[in-house]
Amino acid sequence: MKKSMINIKSILTLAFAGVIMASCQKKLDEAFPNPNAGVRVPVETLLPGIISNMGGSSAAAGSAYGTQNDGLNVGRYVQFWATNTSGNQFDQMGGATGASDLMGSIWAMHYYGMGQNLKRMMEWAAQEKKWDYVGVGQAISAWSWLTTAEMYGDIIVREAFKADQLVFKYDEQSLVYDTVRQICRTAITYLNNTGDSASPANLAKGDAYFFNGDVNKWKKFVYAVMARSFHHLSNKTSYNADSVIFYANLAMNTNADNAVMRFANTGITGTSNFYGPVRNNVGTMRQTEYIANLMTGLNSRFPGAVDPRAAYIIRENPNGNYRGIRPNGGTSGLAVNDQPANFWGSAFASTAAPTSDAECRYIFKNGSPFPIITASEIKFMIAEAQYRKGNKAAALAAYTDGIRLNFDMLINDYGSAVPSARAITVADRDNYLANPIVVPAASDLTLSHIMLQKYIALYGHGIHETWTDMRRFHYTDIESGQTTPVYADFVVPSGINLFANNNGKLVYRARPRYNSEYLYNVSELNRIGAIALDYHTVEQWFSKP
Repeated sequence: MKKSMINIKSILTLAFAGVIMASCQKKLDEAFPNPNAGVRVPVETLLPGIISNMGGSSAAAGSAYGTQNDGLNVGRYVQFWATNTSGNQFDQMGGATGASDLMGSIWAMHYYGMGQNLKRMMEWAAQEKKWDYVGVGQAISAWSWLTTAEMYGDIIVREAFKADQLVFKYDEQSLVYDTVRQICRTAITYLNNTGDSASPANLAKGDAYFFNGDVNKWKKFVYAVMARSFHHLSNKTSYNADSVIFYANLAMNTNADNAVMRFANTGITGTSNFYGPVRNNVGTMRQTEYIANLMTGLNSRFPGAVDPRAAYIIRENPNGNYRGIRPNGGTSGLAVNDQPANFWGSAFASTAAPTSDAECRYIFKNGSPFPIITASEIKFMIAEAQYRKGNKAAALAAYTDGIRLNFDMLINDYGSAVPSARAITVADRDNYLANPIVVPAASDLTLSHIMLQKYIALYGHGIHETWTDMRRFHYTDIESGQTTPVYADFVVPSGINLFANNNGKLVYRARPRYNSEYLYNVSELNRIGAIALDYHTVEQWFSKP
């Protein structure tokens, strides 16, 4: 009996303790929700962080995910900029090596920074009948899939975002293009549904710094992604110029419709442009000789044509001229007064961020808007597609519009800190467009004209689109009937200026992100050949015939 009494007492004591523990656990769960659980939050609060990943996010879980961080190195591949000292592997077209996440920011953007956040936003928005949020999520998803695939090649598609798996199979890049187009069509369907709880005012709560709730602009963004998906396959026999033109005409065709990230710029890192001094990411970057020559009439495609846009997008040196450096060339032998200022306006040798951005220009100011897709880019896509169709008159018209739109964007949005004597007027713009060296007769237009003016118009922000273009032309391709490369005067690294692991080849992709794939998904990396030190030189599917 005593034994029974003890057991009953013990059981009652344990039961009471269990009630107390359960109560405590409930309070703990309420106070500190499990971050890995499906904690329901308003979709309006998820969208800003998702959009921030399109550029360069800044948060404890997702810092520096996005296109801008990887763009620091891709910008070296396309010679937008180079390092102010020699020996940088990306100036040499090298890839990431060792236990490094360099060139993994877009991977992290897609699979982690957006990832489940984007998936849940769309699921919850559908449950709440906020069809505009579902459509915006689909639009971003399509853009992200295309951007990620063209960065890395083979990626995880069919098994992506399966939370019950630890390793994932890679799919061929070709699958992504069909996937992107399917997502784009779905996005348009949802964006067209303005009923139930869809509301421009409510969408603007999560979309305040991109399109501010304008569904029509989101539709144009979707069509721009669609146009890219067709246009980037220009080397395929299946290339359809009419599809490019059709979707491009539905995309943004005025600067008012540009897809642009904007910033509150409150002095806090996450509220400012990734390339501004507060974020302190471009201190070692200097403009290259290639862009400086394009702007000053020293490029053989535009001999003698001085471009008024130079004062807006690159920097003068102490002599007041525009010069640039060669990749892996340090100062490239330039005398001190010929060395260009850094992108924040400080001396060439200075790598420290200034305390004020008063002298900064273009996308290198803390609060400067950062374009994702512009109407100018769309016009150059149309120009190339029309040119490939053989309609040179239409190609020339779109080409001219592309240049004009870029001028107008710079005049309207990026005039801060430009010396008054170098401020562009409408007359300056029109005189440049009237120069037959820049805008020739339709019969004299070449792919080189189109691609080089697109290069200028996308300078600094359209980094990944420019890299896709250059890879489509294999950096040095020569158009049939021409004698100089499409990218006239572009000098690819060779000899000691080409990274040793390249084995004499140029760069065509980035390896997958180290801190997930090279630690946990090694069997798949072996299968696709990503363990090889020269994997980054393997040409991608999109640029092959």
